[in-house]
Order: sequence, then structure tokens, then C-alpha cells
Amino acid sequence: MQPVERLEVGRVGKAHGLRGDVMVVPITNRDERFAAGAFVDVNGAPTRIVSSRRQQGRFVVHFEGVDDRDAAEQLRGALLTGAPLDDLSDDEVWAHEVIGAEVVDREGTVVGEVVALEANPAHDLLVLRSGVLIPVVFVVAKEPGRVVVDLPEGLLELFG
Repeated sequence: MQPVERLEVGRVGKAHGLRGDVMVVPITNRDERFAAGAFVDVNGAPTRIVSSRRQQGRFVVHFEGVDDRDAAEQLRGALLTGAPLDDLSDDEVWAHEVIGAEVVDREGTVVGEVVALEANPAHDLLVLRSGVLIPVVFVVAKEPGRVVVDLPEGLLELFG
């Protein structure tokens, strides 16, 4: 697997107020991505965050150079990306590390290929090409291009 240059960290929602603030829906558990002074790429263009605050699971963000509601509305739907962070825990599962990876059980039997990572209140889910959903809590090892899972008996049979 090739190293990832940019990770999706959020999306811009609607404008908030009249002075250029926007609502940002985070797609990361790292709040520092949206701290005042931080840089994110907005549709590929590096942009500094002037201010931000949490509000109901989202962030109210003011980007440098976006100073009125019309400019804020132009950002609606924009993809926000950032560089991978260096201080990631080895036991965390990140979408960019597992999408496209082969999933095998502890015995080495191929279970499938990861095509997506789906958010779920209990545990995020690995979505396999076959439609099988595997909670990430069952991931016991990962390496480039391969994820090892320890599945409870009968889980795969649920997907027929």
C-alpha cells in the first residue's frame, strides 16, 4: 500500500451567521485538526483556520479569507483534508490503512477485501466487498495490505 499524502478530516456544511463562519462535520477524532491556527486543505487549497468552536458534534469554523456569508456559502460541501499525523497509536484502525486490504482470520483463511469503513455507535465496521460487516473490535493485527481478525463463531454465517 502506498503512503497516504492527505486524509479526509471533514466536510463543510452550511454557512453560520453573516461573517463567514461555516459548520464543519468532522470525519476525525482529532479535534486539533480544527484548532485556531491549524491548516487544512479546502478542496485542495491550504487554508488557515482563524477560529473554531465545538457545537453539537460539529465545529463552527472561520477560515482565513472567508469574511461574509456569500463566501461561506461557496464552501458548502467542500472536502477538508490534512496530512497524516505522526503520533498515531498502533492499535488504532484508520480507514486509509484498511481500505483495499485483504482480511484473513487467525488461521490465514481469506475472509474478503475491505471496501469501506462505516461509522457505528458501538464499534466502527469494516465493510467487505461481499457485504459482510466486521466490527473493528475483532481486528487483532494489521500490516500493509492485510488485516487479521478473530471472529466469533457464526458471525460470517449471519451474512449467508
